[in-house]
Amino acid sequence: MLHDLSITNFAIIDELHVSFEAGLNIISGETGAGKSILIGAVSLLLGDRAAADMIRTQADTATVEALFRIQDNARLKEKLAALGFPGGEELVIRRVISRAGKNRVQVNGQMATLANLVQISESLINICGQHEHQVILSADNHIDILDEFGGCLDARAAYEDAYRRYGEICGRIEKLEEMRRTRAEKADLLEFQLAEIRGLNPSAGEDEALADEKKVLLNVQKLASFAERAYALLYAENGCIGDQFKEVLAQVREIRKIDPGLKIDSADLESCQAILQDAALTLRDYAKRLVFDPERLAVVDERLDVLGRLKRKHGGSLEAVLARRREMEEELKRASGLEEDLADLIGEKEVLTGKLQEKALALSKLRGKAAAALKKAIDAKLCDLNMPNASFFVNFTKRCGPAVETYGPKGGDEIEFYLAANAGEEPKPLARIASGGELSRIVLALKNVLAQTGSVGTLVFDEVDSGIGGATAEIVGRKLKEISAHHQVICITHLPQIASFGGLHLRVAKQVAGGRTFTTVEEIDESQKIEEISRMLGGVDIPETARVHARAMLEAARAARVGADQRRSRHAEKSAHR
Repeated sequence: MLHDLSITNFAIIDELHVSFEAGLNIISGETGAGKSILIGAVSLLLGDRAAADMIRTQADTATVEALFRIQDNARLKEKLAALGFPGGEELVIRRVISRAGKNRVQVNGQMATLANLVQISESLINICGQHEHQVILSADNHIDILDEFGGCLDARAAYEDAYRRYGEICGRIEKLEEMRRTRAEKADLLEFQLAEIRGLNPSAGEDEALADEKKVLLNVQKLASFAERAYALLYAENGCIGDQFKEVLAQVREIRKIDPGLKIDSADLESCQAILQDAALTLRDYAKRLVFDPERLAVVDERLDVLGRLKRKHGGSLEAVLARRREMEEELKRASGLEEDLADLIGEKEVLTGKLQEKALALSKLRGKAAAALKKAIDAKLCDLNMPNASFFVNFTKRCGPAVETYGPKGGDEIEFYLAANAGEEPKPLARIASGGELSRIVLALKNVLAQTGSVGTLVFDEVDSGIGGATAEIVGRKLKEISAHHQVICITHLPQIASFGGLHLRVAKQVAGGRTFTTVEEIDESQKIEEISRMLGGVDIPETARVHARAMLEAARAARVGADQRRSRHAEKSAHR
């Protein structure tokens, strides 16, 4: 629960410290005194957007800090631990707004983000004001309210997990089917291009080898002339190099007979002579083989032309052509594997479809039971709130069926709350309720019922008394007191019938000093409560009859408070035991 609230330089608040208690806390004061400013400050602790114009004139920063007792809130402690914040029996949240834009959030002394603040505050405070009325009116939120009331959240989480996995599988199938469509369009072209490459069956370096062969075919006569002349010089004509080399070898042998120290080995010379002979014979044979073949030249030219066109299509070289061939073969192979993957996913989708249907129908069945229980509970509370002929309805605008294509993120049901405010009237959607008093009581009835199941420690009611008065206001006060048996309740009110049920009563006032306006908040005792409630009853000039009436209201409310306090004690004992 909210224990202490400190505010500095916020709106017309200079410096303020307020302590709250368990049970029903009442905040009252004249219109414009600054009661709603307190709610605005608390809203900042819940993660609401901050603006520089919230900072008090002549100040550079505004600070809002709150201390919460969380000893009984195990879920919140787990959340704090998961987010990495220090734990304990207390939680301190501090938010600083700066005109320079350097806003800061701290949770138990550790820096935090607004996203952290929103996550944490979900388990701390719920503010029921005009925004809450809008939440209740919006049909989009009705299914959430029903699920929370009916204990359907675990079943819904199981459904949401199945729905998420089903959506992922459908997304993958859609992606593969799109790939299949695009690949099918490309398949013919790939097959054609691949068939062309396979038909020509080029090999690495083939174009270079053919180019060399073409060069030889074009120069047969010249090559034959060069080979024949070289052969003649080496071996064929008189005085050739071969004959001269024989003479050199004979002279060396004669030298070595006389001087073995000559550093020339005749065996090396003989080896050189053999090499020259081999070269001569090779040149002779080469010249004999050189025959101009115009048919072969035409074949080479045609093959080079075909390979040239292939290279221009696929990267400019035979290496690129061969690489492209491998790529196309792999792509066609993947297309074949895609069909297998698609078949596997479709099989998985069929299994998930059955699971999703099962979980959706189970969730819908729970909602049906919850809807009947919620109707019964709300009708009873509306009767207590002086709407004896009102009937509340949970209207299933769409019921869960077997077609999973119609399911949404929250299940196969669509739900909207309806109300027949008076006997004989047709039920209408809550959004079409015109009376502010009826809407306020609907919101209060829902809060009263949901308070039994909700995990939020503190409920703040702002403008809950809109459009009501008299006996109905007293009934609303009693209901707020009932809620305070399960939650800390902070209520801003202008009605004495509601204020009389409060335990702690805070009075908000506006003062002017030194040419500046200040908002003050003070806790008032029993005698001051009589004066405050008398003011709320009688106006500026308070007649004695108003004080008598105020005392009587406080006495009646005190008896009701005793019962509520006893229920709260029992609730606290049960929570501690759990």
